[in-house]
Amino acid sequence: MSELRWNPLLGEWTITATHRQERTFLPPADYCPLCPTQPGAFETEIPAAAFDIVVFENRFPSLQAAPPAPTVTGSRLCPVRPAQGVCEVVVYTDRHATTLAEESVERIRRLILVWRDRFAELSAREDVAYVYIFENKGEAIGVTLHHPHGQIYAYPFVPPRVARKLAQAEAHWQRTGRDLLGDLLAEELRDGRRIVCENEAFVAFIPFFARYPYETLIVPRRGVAAIVDFDAVERWRLAEMLKTLLVGYDRLFGFSLPYIMALHQRPTDGGEYPYARFHIELLPPHRTATKLKYLAGSESGAGAFINDTVPEETAPRLRAACPSAL
Repeated sequence: MSELRWNPLLGEWTITATHRQERTFLPPADYCPLCPTQPGAFETEIPAAAFDIVVFENRFPSLQAAPPAPTVTGSRLCPVRPAQGVCEVVVYTDRHATTLAEESVERIRRLILVWRDRFAELSAREDVAYVYIFENKGEAIGVTLHHPHGQIYAYPFVPPRVARKLAQAEAHWQRTGRDLLGDLLAEELRDGRRIVCENEAFVAFIPFFARYPYETLIVPRRGVAAIVDFDAVERWRLAEMLKTLLVGYDRLFGFSLPYIMALHQRPTDGGEYPYARFHIELLPPHRTATKLKYLAGSESGAGAFINDTVPEETAPRLRAACPSAL
């Protein structure tokens, strides 16, 4: 069963997907569904003995291209609609015991090309309003498969947190004629204390208002709205930036750091978004090597984050952990 149920208290859709209860959960390494299929062994999701980067539709999708009709009847207050959309899995490599941080800049560049191509194809669909590319890494995040991979959700609506960020950006655009992230980037560069790493095309920083101790934004210096807008040099610089920052995360506490990586781009609903600027948000849950940042009463119940650190202290620690040369 999969459907969209409207929450009138928050003005947003909740996706119900009961079939996901049966999805694979932390399988043994010798039977990973994202590994290549070996001769004489059980077939995995990828029927090949070797591969580079693979994309396929999720077997347990939250959204479906041809969704079933809702199982309940909604009301005027709480309508229901089919959970239409697309959920894809992006497998970064055929090697099981690795992470994106351990891969080469060249492989990350090829992954960016895959992200670009999937964004272009999915955004052309009339039933897709927003293409969300992301990675969940580590059991602390809730990962059920350790093989390095990410996901792509093509929503039939603009997700609520994205919509809220866009509303703030639009209001700033109306007041100033400038894009909000561009002004934020300029302010962070002037201050300098929260910068983690930078190159000619991108800047990574722990924002002034960070909710997690090592939350980091990667923002392009050029005001582009989507990954399809980058040229070849920018794609390479983005790959370098991701490699540098992810290696820094792993060096920070001396282990492979869990995180959520979220790519934020313009919606694909046909609207005009001159105020939207592409950016990548990285959200590691660790506040120390042994302590996690939990979303407890204030965060989950009230929506008000409490950060036990200040970015002016965490940014230098992360900056020192990032390699100066790859």
